[in-house]
Amino acid sequence: MSKEPPSAEVVDEWLRRVDAEYRSTAIASHLSLWLVQIAASPDLVKAVLRIAREELGHATLSHRVYLAACRAARTPPRPLALDRASLALDRREGEPLEHDVARACVQVFCLGETVAVRLFKELRQRCEIPVARRALDRVLRDEVGHRDFGWTLLAWLLAHPTQGASVRTLVTRELPAALSALREHYGPRGLPADVRRADARWGLMPPARYGEILRVCFAKDYVPRFARVGVDARGAWG
Repeated sequence: MSKEPPSAEVVDEWLRRVDAEYRSTAIASHLSLWLVQIAASPDLVKAVLRIAREELGHATLSHRVYLAACRAARTPPRPLALDRASLALDRREGEPLEHDVARACVQVFCLGETVAVRLFKELRQRCEIPVARRALDRVLRDEVGHRDFGWTLLAWLLAHPTQGASVRTLVTRELPAALSALREHYGPRGLPADVRRADARWGLMPPARYGEILRVCFAKDYVPRFARVGVDARGAWG
């Protein structure tokens, strides 16, 4: 087996994942407060608190991989510098809190965590470094539950006795923009279609694959899952 060291891209990517997991921890924690404020089901509150703990665990595992990659690449580790302004959910004054809960639910969980399941499955395919494989195994296992939480919460919001109808209107109206933002994040044109074998062993994949996986996710996950809650997403791709 090749002993070629990981590139700088591996080191940078795992530090980025630590950052992302801290952000996910903060978002889940913030959402837990909002769910309490709208008197959501206790099961939903407990579930999102569990998700916050799991995301923090992912950050810990990702940091272990980052340090291992630094050692293998003979690169000194850098401290994590979080963008503190991004560690909270946005509140739109003048709108019901249920609307902002719905935005977070759709963008972070229904869209983000649903595609994350497919992405982490792909990342594991060529990952051979034990510390990285353990991290990806744990993240993938937990992401399935995070995805399912999002769709359960969305169904609860759509059935809300006073805000359900307005939440449905909001989701239908804003879904195309949310998908467009996700496409821009994962699938801009001109991304590399390959990755070094040594880097794939550390859990990286070609950047162009992100957009390809998102397109598959739209057809096989988003459209049928939104249909189950009475939202037609077929025309939302643009």
